[in-house]
Amino acid sequence: MILDKVNCPDDVKGLSFSEMEILADEMRELIIKKVNTIGGHCGPNLGIAEATIALHYVFNSPEDKIVFDVSHQCYPHKFITGRKEGFLKPENYMKYTGYTAPEESEHDIFKVGHTSTSVSLATGLAKARDLKGETGNVIALIGDGSLSGGEAFEGLDNAAVLNSNIIIIVNDNDMSIAPNEGGLYKNLKLLRDTNGQAECNYFKSLGFDYLYIGEGNNVEKLIDGFKKVKDIDHPVVVHIVTEKGKGLKPATEHKEMFHWIMPNTLDENNNLIPMNYSGGEDWYSITKDYILKKAQEDKSVIAINPATPGVFGFNQDFRNKLGKQYIDVGIAEEHAIAFASGLAKGGAKPILNVMSSFIQRTYDQLSQDLCLNNSPITLLIWWGGISSADSTHLCTFDMAMMGNIPNLVYLAPTNKEEYLRMLDWSVNQTEFSTAIRVPSCEFVSTGIADTTDYSEEINKFKMVRQGEKIAVIGLGNFFGLAENVVNEIKAQLGIDATLINPRFITGIDEEMLNNLKLNHDLVITLEDGEINGGFGEKISRYLGNSNLKVLNYGSHKEFTDRIPLAELYKRYRLTPEQIVEDVASCLNLNAII
Repeated sequence: MILDKVNCPDDVKGLSFSEMEILADEMRELIIKKVNTIGGHCGPNLGIAEATIALHYVFNSPEDKIVFDVSHQCYPHKFITGRKEGFLKPENYMKYTGYTAPEESEHDIFKVGHTSTSVSLATGLAKARDLKGETGNVIALIGDGSLSGGEAFEGLDNAAVLNSNIIIIVNDNDMSIAPNEGGLYKNLKLLRDTNGQAECNYFKSLGFDYLYIGEGNNVEKLIDGFKKVKDIDHPVVVHIVTEKGKGLKPATEHKEMFHWIMPNTLDENNNLIPMNYSGGEDWYSITKDYILKKAQEDKSVIAINPATPGVFGFNQDFRNKLGKQYIDVGIAEEHAIAFASGLAKGGAKPILNVMSSFIQRTYDQLSQDLCLNNSPITLLIWWGGISSADSTHLCTFDMAMMGNIPNLVYLAPTNKEEYLRMLDWSVNQTEFSTAIRVPSCEFVSTGIADTTDYSEEINKFKMVRQGEKIAVIGLGNFFGLAENVVNEIKAQLGIDATLINPRFITGIDEEMLNNLKLNHDLVITLEDGEINGGFGEKISRYLGNSNLKVLNYGSHKEFTDRIPLAELYKRYRLTPEQIVEDVASCLNLNAII
């Protein structure tokens, strides 16, 4: 294998062009095996192999600094920078994260996993270099899909007037996670169609020098182009055209599906294994069914998604059925919030879907564009909860971030019927800016329709089981855990504890909490998210001047990275046994023997 010769970037410099082409194919073969075993970003990494080899051939990392946008295309870079063992054997597949990580290598400048950031980060590096009177190239590698994010424009706008070395490589594969959406992409197509010669040029309009490389998977052409811009003394954009999923037929035929794949997507011959979807209900199916039905009944209903339809199960068939009542705004969560606010003010009924990890990008828009104006949108937050995800994609911060914004009603359903009722109430009401944390726990259905009028019961908790001495409040995903804790308290301590479903993340039920003071000694709060600034602390604050003790449970304030969920639950004392142990200690009780 040519890969045997490559242990660091300097080794690439001694390869012939033909060896580099073989190296690219070898890396692709190993990437396919790894992502098909443990899951991971497939298409982006397959398409960038030649460009990565050319980068390390021409430039001198880490003296020359390469900044990867979103890290969806960093696997070939990891091969070349001493981490190929993470791709050679299954037992090492989890050794390295799927994103750039400075703790792994000096060749990784930043830990990143969110999009549209590379140009801003690289501009800062270049300016710091200039301030210190140093030399060296600063290179930002950004995909065409990432250009739709507002930070990408802000970074480009600032980089263009740096008046010193900064090289922006735009990897154009005519694809975001899903198909590109937005006016910018008309210009990219024009540039592709004219071999970069069109007078109308987005990058030149900002002030960049510009170089076009139409054969972005031709290592010789890439090296020639990169040599032309190495050590340049002004900002330049190098526009390369690559094939997403190159080398894997299913990935080139199903680009959206193969952006990120689950384990065992391919058979032993790298053919796509047909999916055997049972057709049973889940949080995805009932959401899609609700939106389709509501859109048919009311033409003012519109579903919005910022470039990640797969997160919500919004497949092409679903999008086609909605037609003009569906819009992908590109990787632009900030715009999506303001856009939805404008829709609501204009009399439409927007249903905006955002992954918990990505809603973090929108705090100012949530506060100012949405809630300050009290626009009645329905914001669905997906995948919220403690998980074993990479540190770049944690979904534990949404409740602490959003739970204290004025005018926002943030709801946490616990079962199908409750979720559907909250959805229907939110879409039809005009009083509140509303968010719903779509459950990420096991699908639960009671079979009993929820008829709650949430307008009449704002911040009213639901008493599920009246008990004594101990009250357990289980929010959203953790209501099932609360049930288990109540049962464990009965089994271990002989106490019939009270069980409460709070439903509201953004407020507290003062009347119910005051009643608990009459015959309870302890309140337990359980939330599937960061405990600092979260739901439970609202309860602690309200009961702080009473004789009631309060135990808050949730995740710690930390960035975890690929830690198994069971290990995190033990760390946070989120098992029923640990919680009952804490209860017994807090109240000086002895377990039943």
